[in-house]
Amino acid sequence: MRKEQNHKGWNEIKTNDSWAIFKIMGEFVNGYEKLSKIGPCVSIFGSARTKPNHKYYKLAEEVAKKIVDHGYGVITGGGPGIMEAGNKGAHIAGGTSVGLNIDLPFEQHDNPYIDRDKSLDFDYFFVRKVMFVKYSQGFVVMPGGFGTLDELFEAMTLIQTNKIEKFPIILVGKGFWGGLMDWVETTLLNANNSISPEDLKLIHVVDTADEVIDILDNFYNEYGLSPNF
Repeated sequence: MRKEQNHKGWNEIKTNDSWAIFKIMGEFVNGYEKLSKIGPCVSIFGSARTKPNHKYYKLAEEVAKKIVDHGYGVITGGGPGIMEAGNKGAHIAGGTSVGLNIDLPFEQHDNPYIDRDKSLDFDYFFVRKVMFVKYSQGFVVMPGGFGTLDELFEAMTLIQTNKIEKFPIILVGKGFWGGLMDWVETTLLNANNSISPEDLKLIHVVDTADEVIDILDNFYNEYGLSPNF
């Protein structure tokens, strides 16, 4: 009897997995349809826990305003903290403000600065990550936690392995990112030969909104704007 019950339970799991394909497909289709219309955008990442009075919240808002002033829209993860600051800056500057929300048991709720027709909800992180990469002309990475690091290293890996076209990856906050970049250079590159010197050229580390804009403008003056894959 127990074997029969276990077998039945396993079949139910396999059936549920098969039906999940359609839900995943629906998220991809909805994302592609909505985001294909937004025009060139830059994604801003960072901690959901950053408060509005924090210097990095204010800096993210400033970065977003300048991004819009230079002809791009802004994409964020749609939540509070740095994400809110990015959408707020884009909204104040009158530009495209996109939010890619994810259903989480804590932290995540959509912020009020996302354009109503450009707020998307996702259940699957991997679908959401595809949207960020496919529809971004650059990543601006503010200080954040595991989720921010996940997005950063995902983009670096895809560019390094030629799975997507190169685009600027800009880390904002030398004081925050300096230790990580020192470890990447001394441990990954020099001590273990785990990456090549060329890989370090994928990343820029800056402190100001103007530096972010200079990197974006210089890159696209040379390469032009195009889909990422």
